[in-house]
Amino acid sequence: MAAVSIAFAAPDNCKGQVPSQQRPVDLVHLANQTMGDKGLELEVLQMFARQARACLHEMSSGNGKAIEAAAHKLKGAAGAVGAFKVRDAAETLEGNCGDASNMAAVGVAVIEAENFILKLCR
Repeated sequence: MAAVSIAFAAPDNCKGQVPSQQRPVDLVHLANQTMGDKGLELEVLQMFARQARACLHEMSSGNGKAIEAAAHKLKGAAGAVGAFKVRDAAETLEGNCGDASNMAAVGVAVIEAENFILKLCR
């Protein structure tokens, strides 16, 4: 009977975060999205980096509607590639566009993701 309960018990590692999600880009998520195609992964990451930079530029306008729209666009793109810190920061900004600390958090997360992507592209 003990063997049955062990076989169906939750694994010990289910309590913490997945190590790949600690990085600026979750490479496991990205590999799943691109079906393991490394060339496609790099292409998608480079496109994301350009789009993220464009979103930051749009956010710098100071226009609340433009900030909200750019944050929403960035949230979707970041979630698709596995840049979950960027996604979460953009989601927070989308909900409160007037908060400068939210804007700064998005900038920091994007720069961190960009640096990670640049290292991968070397």
